[in-house]
Amino acid sequence: MADSAASPLDPALLGLRQQIDAVDRELLALLNRRASLAQEVGGIKKREGSVVFRPEREAQVIDGLKASNPGPLQADSVAPIWREIMSACRALETPTRVAYLGPAGTFSELAALGYFGSSIVRVPCASIDEVFRTTTAAAADFGVVPVENSTEGVVARSLDLLLTTPLFLIGETSLFVRHNLLRQTNSLAGIQAVCAHPQALAQCHGWLSYHLPDVERRPVASNAEGARLASLDPGLAAVASERAGSEFGLHVVAPAIQDDPHNRTRFVIVTHPDRHPQPKASGHDCTSLVVSVNNRPGAVHDMLVPLKQHGVSMTRFESRPARSADQWEYYFYIDLQGHPDEPAVAAALAELRAACSFFKLLGTYPLDVH
Repeated sequence: MADSAASPLDPALLGLRQQIDAVDRELLALLNRRASLAQEVGGIKKREGSVVFRPEREAQVIDGLKASNPGPLQADSVAPIWREIMSACRALETPTRVAYLGPAGTFSELAALGYFGSSIVRVPCASIDEVFRTTTAAAADFGVVPVENSTEGVVARSLDLLLTTPLFLIGETSLFVRHNLLRQTNSLAGIQAVCAHPQALAQCHGWLSYHLPDVERRPVASNAEGARLASLDPGLAAVASERAGSEFGLHVVAPAIQDDPHNRTRFVIVTHPDRHPQPKASGHDCTSLVVSVNNRPGAVHDMLVPLKQHGVSMTRFESRPARSADQWEYYFYIDLQGHPDEPAVAAALAELRAACSFFKLLGTYPLDVH
């Protein structure tokens, strides 16, 4: 019969654990000291009327820590750790309300938590339109919306709303998207329909066509909504995150069914210009804008000439049809490297504005450092 008594700990292991416990107590004391300083900063900001969240400041803090990290902690681990520390300290100043496409378990929620940290007030919304409405109406301080997927391209609705609403961009983050087939029972047999956001269904087209060729693909408002529906009906399956599966008590019938193993989605952070200033230059910034030009030969080429002349790099160029009487009118969504406070970028933007029939600066923000 096996001896049920616990084996004595190795003295060396016991000593190391005691050292770790001591370091943990030191860390907690230092974190509370940092929190007290953050509260003092919050008091000054409140008297001055300054905003609590400054994305460029947080980006600079994380960049500085990663650059000075002596190891063995990996540099990629620094950002999420300090994001949570800053989130907890920020919450002592004022609660940050963040709207995103819900319900619980969506990739939009994961993006919001990854960017702001978990010490936020979560405001799940039923649609991307609702995220914009909620943020515009000041029911949330910020909104998080998807704008681009590495497999399926742009999220058209987000681009359309960036054009037509007063919200502007103050940040971005990207997320590795791992889709899973979720269901009440751990089997592919008897599935009548697969529910997911249209983008997710498209990103898993190959797997679904091969493994479930005759099963209906049912578009819903979000992947997590699909998981909720699958939790209520044994004939339904969902394409969603593991977090959504845990949230609704579903089995992961098939993991990682996305066609692209490196599938990523880019999200942007939106807010109202009356409630938040444009972030200052951080040293690695992106400037986003949407423009239109008159329909004439060479117009698009002429629009881009100022960028080349002033040495400003364009990192993204997307076109969307304008909803106008002329079916050949387009809006162009452009991302540039740099900040408008930099002379070359300012000069290029001024000339670009003069060459366009429509010009809207969507925002300037630090590039993703997560």
